[in-house]
Amino acid sequence: MSNIIDDTEIRLARRLRLERDARGWSLADLAARSGVSKATISKIERGEMSPTAVTLVRLAGAFDLTLAGLLLRAEGGERLSRAADQPVWRDPASGYVRRQVFARPDHPVELVEVEMPPGGRVTLPASSYANIRQILQVRSGTLVVAEGSGRHELAAGDCLGFGPPAEVVFANEGEAPCTYIVALTRI
Repeated sequence: MSNIIDDTEIRLARRLRLERDARGWSLADLAARSGVSKATISKIERGEMSPTAVTLVRLAGAFDLTLAGLLLRAEGGERLSRAADQPVWRDPASGYVRRQVFARPDHPVELVEVEMPPGGRVTLPASSYANIRQILQVRSGTLVVAEGSGRHELAAGDCLGFGPPAEVVFANEGEAPCTYIVALTRI
């Protein structure tokens, strides 16, 4: 993990603390609910550590939020989502870049664009899919999605609807970046 270096990550660190404080949770409470250590949560909240995608998904899930919902709360949100204003976040572990194309607390659909670098890989826990339904479309490159015991090899234009909550691995086994769009809704 790297040091927090941009305004988005600083706002995210503040938002995590606000979400925890709003619920009256201690670091131990959030750690127990998320499976993220107290030390890691504390470092993230103080801006000493940049969280990975997996860490953020676990923390968001503990707050009963999607990752997009957590990032939206950190950034704020408008009904019109101009490209220049869409929050972008880079996962320090995998190098993938996540653009929040559209998300609002009062709208049922969220739209995310991800660019996964060659060799990039992220494993997200089943808990991150407990209260959402989502579909993914590859825009360019190739992407392998391992969902539970299934493995899907997707090329540009291919679309995958996710099944029941299961651990999911997103991997770019190709030599070029892969860009994909994720549409999700809470259930």
